[in-house]
Amino acid sequence: MGIIAWILIGLLAGMIAKALMPGRDPGGVIITILIGIAGGLLGGWLGKVIFGVDSIDGFFDLSTWIAAVVGSMILLALYRLVSGGRRGHA
Repeated sequence: MGIIAWILIGLLAGMIAKALMPGRDPGGVIITILIGIAGGLLGGWLGKVIFGVDSIDGFFDLSTWIAAVVGSMILLALYRLVSGGRRGHA
């Protein structure tokens, strides 16, 4: 997949992850895109390591979207843990 497809999947996966995990996040759209892109890669890697499947096959494959959203949710939870302590001190 091309970089434009990854950015699009990242944006949508990050938005879906935020919708599934409501709450205040210090990041904006750029952080959402970055978490989504990294989440897609993380989800694909975890799918390959844990289940032995290539979960990032193409833009329209359901496995690609599930991997991206699950990976984004993991990264969003980690991001909230790391940045949550900083909000109170700023």
